[in-house]
Parts: sequence; structure tokens; C-alpha cells
Amino acid sequence: MTAHIENLDIPAGMEITGELPDGAEKVLTPQALELIVELHRKFNGDRLERLEARRVRQQEIANGADLDFLPETKEIREDETWQVAPPAPGLEDRRVEVTGPTYKKMTINALNSGAKVWLADQEDANTPQWDSVIGGQINLLDALTREIDFTSPEGKEYRLAPDEELPTIVVRPRGWHMPEKHILVDGEETSGSLVDFALYFATAGQLQVEKGKGPYFYLAKMESHLEARLWNQVFEHAEDAFGLARGTIRATVLIETYPAAFEMEEILYELREHSAGLNAGRWDYIFSVIKNFRSRGADYLLPDRSDVTMTVPFMRAYTELLVRTCHKRGAHAIGGMSAFVPAKDPEANEAAFAKVREDKSREAGNGFDGSWVAHPGMVALCKEVFTETLGEAPNQIDNKREDVSVTAAELLDVKSTPGAITEAGLRTNINVGIQYLRAWLEGNGAVAIHGLMEDAATAEISRSQVWQWLDAGVELDTGKTVTRELVQQIVAEEVAGLPGEASDWKDATDLFLSVAVAPDYVDFLTLPAYAKMA
Repeated sequence: MTAHIENLDIPAGMEITGELPDGAEKVLTPQALELIVELHRKFNGDRLERLEARRVRQQEIANGADLDFLPETKEIREDETWQVAPPAPGLEDRRVEVTGPTYKKMTINALNSGAKVWLADQEDANTPQWDSVIGGQINLLDALTREIDFTSPEGKEYRLAPDEELPTIVVRPRGWHMPEKHILVDGEETSGSLVDFALYFATAGQLQVEKGKGPYFYLAKMESHLEARLWNQVFEHAEDAFGLARGTIRATVLIETYPAAFEMEEILYELREHSAGLNAGRWDYIFSVIKNFRSRGADYLLPDRSDVTMTVPFMRAYTELLVRTCHKRGAHAIGGMSAFVPAKDPEANEAAFAKVREDKSREAGNGFDGSWVAHPGMVALCKEVFTETLGEAPNQIDNKREDVSVTAAELLDVKSTPGAITEAGLRTNINVGIQYLRAWLEGNGAVAIHGLMEDAATAEISRSQVWQWLDAGVELDTGKTVTRELVQQIVAEEVAGLPGEASDWKDATDLFLSVAVAPDYVDFLTLPAYAKMA
């Protein structure tokens, strides 16, 4: 059953090309659509400029420039007086956050998980399939009006727990780089970021205000404080348009790109009235290290993904600096996602829980105020671990970590990462990448593979490592050199071991090879993948 486009009050200059799912009119309201038009006309040009600035910086790095703290913003870093806004209602205690896509069943499970925050993901754990873009917004709205329910094909019913037991919702819109091709303004594709923001802010976000909270967001894949400034301008425009007080909107920024790690304080400064802190987006961060320094030789060659843990020097430097920066400015520091998921095998399950406990204990001990898990089954463990450190306190922002002093050289010290580049690691990257891309093309953005919850960020690591190892002509532990022919051979062998026919995997295989062995590196695999979606 579908809604009908003729029943919508579409502003002048806007065209909606996607078929509307049932209930779409609840989120494609006149106010929401008008806000999309306003934001596109006012800010899309600036967004495109910021994307071009990314390209310029990447070229400078390729030509030999290193990242460093910005001299032009030294005064902001050295000014000890400024602080971000105090925690917003519902965001004081964030000791455990569960992340997941906004599909109906997962919406209910996440909200019933016992977490303090649900990261309702319209980005890496989701796909930009049109039904998901609009359907996710409908599910968020229905969750807040308690009109959401789900019955599985097996007859199992899913219902929401009482309101007082539900976590605070924080929505992650798509990154600045992603377009929304089904909504055009003045003949131009709109920004996935602005569409996701506007649809939530104008509908479910207003219900959050009525409930005494607010429209809260996670901001993904930013690379500079100027990109944060652009988001702040968007927030101010939306608050003014809807008559809301400054600071009603709050945003946590994922520090998940290499360039952003050198601009943490500036990012907090730009968003300070709207800031809800920073998050250590570990998987995208590893991807960004490869992406930005992919052609800079052996000093930036990372070993197998499984060897790049949070305790290796460059990752530890990044997380230590993040906690220090946040607490210095009165902001929450949120730890990274644990990708482990509960397993049916008791021995594997015990190992998964032990790894999550170790990961979260390290984060709590380092001063983080909370952390992410990717599965509701890990919420209780994460909460327990952080409570061992926090007790009844909602956070540990008062732990200023003044012992921390991180240099640019330490952030850039990739070459000290221990580990090996192995044929098994190459095979895992290929296997996981192809399995994930098939699921993504079919509309599923969060997939459990080999005991880990994979999303677009981990798929980016997989294909980027293959590209970098191929480009560098790396010799594997088996003595084989990574060549295009070897990659193609392993792809064929790995696909042969997957269930079904080879034809079932053709689209995913072709897409993986197009971003893993192409001469030119593709910035985001989701861009050519999105082009294949209807």
C-alpha cells in the first residue's frame, strides 16, 4: 500500500520522484518539505564548497603534506575560558548507547534494550534506499506517538516498553557527501544530510520538544570545523524557522575522519551552543587513515584489520586526545562501537562478551562517559562496566585528564602499528566486503558476519585495505604479492564458498571489484552503490 504524491502539499521548485510508502504523508508534511527547500537553497552551495575543500586537502596530502593542528585557530585552542552548553535533557547520562537502523523491528528492539541512548541510524547501519529513508522517519514518528508495533512472520509480537523505560533518541543523518536523488529542488539533487535532518526535525523532533527533550543528532564523517560551522548555521535556521530557543537542537560529532582529529576543539567551539560532545568513531577513523594516506608509502600501510586495535599507538593517541578535549570544554566523550554480537555457540559467546568487557573497561578507565554497542544483547554488559566506574554519577566530565598531551606526530604514528598483512586478512576483507555489499544493495545496512556487526564503515576498511595493498604491491605472509590477478582469484574462491549461486553474488562482486582494484580510488563506496539503487 502506498501514499499518493497528489495528496502532498509540495512547495514550488520541489520534485519528489520516489514512490511513496504508506504513511509517508505523516513525515512529508508541508513544514518539513518547505524546510528542505529553504535549507537546500541557503546551504547546498556551501556544502558543495566544503566537499571541494576535502578534495583539495586530500590532493595536498597525496603530494606530501602532513596533517597538523591549525595555526589559524590557535587562539581557540589556547583560550581556556569557553565551554560548550551543559548537557541537554535526556543526555546527562549516556553510559550505554545502542546503535542500529530505523527498520521497524530494530526500532522497537533498540528502544526496549535498556540503553540510555538509541542512535537511530539513517547513515552507516542503514541504506539510502528510498523506502528506508522515508520508512525510517515514519518509524521514528510512530515510536514517539506509540503507534508502532511489529509482528514477525513467525507470529512473534514486538511492542514498546513504557515511555519512562525508553532511551533518548539521537538521529544520525547521512554524511555531507551523500545526495538524495529522489527529492529535487530547482532541478538539483538535494543533500541526504539536510533531507534526513529536516524530516526528523520538523516532525518527530517537534514531539521531542513537547516531551521536554529536543531534536538530537549525531553528525557523521565531518572533516573540518568549517563543516561543523555549516551544521551550526543549519541548526540556527531551523530553530528560528520553528520559533525554538537557541540550543534546543543538540549534536554529538563523530570524530571518525583523520583530518577532524586535528580540529576537535574547533569543532566543539563552532557547535558550542548546540554541542552534545564528541564520539570516537573508530571504524570510519581507520578507513579515513587509509583513505587520506593511501599513497604515502610504507609508513601508512596498516596490517590486517583485526590487528588495528584501540591500543595501538595512533588509535590510543586519538582517543586520549578526544577525552581530554571534551572534558576540558565540559562536553561528553563517548566511546566507539563494539562490533561483537551475541553468538549461539556458548564458547564463541563467552569470547565475544569477554572482548566487549575488555573494550568497555578500557574506555571507562580512560575517562569516557559512555560507549556504543551494536546489539541490544550487549547493552546490559556495557551498562554494568561503565557503572563500575561511574557509580551513580551520570558521567565523568569532571575527570579532566590533564595528564594527556598529544602531539600531531603521535596522531600520525601509523607506522608503529604492530601486526602483519596476511593472505587470511586479504581473504577476510574480500569475503566480508562482498557479503556486506550484497546485503546493502538489498536494503540492509547492518549485517552480522563472522560474529561481528558489519556496517558501511567496516566495509570501507575492507575494500580500502585491498586497494592500498594492491597499490603498494604488498608481499603477504605466504610470499604472494598482492596483484589484481590475485585479488580476482581470491574473489572467485571466496564467492564459490558462499551460499547460493555465483549469479546471486554478481552485483555485489562487481561493485566490490570496482572500488577495490580500480586504478583511481573511490572516496566512498556508498556513492557508486547508491547509483545502482532505484
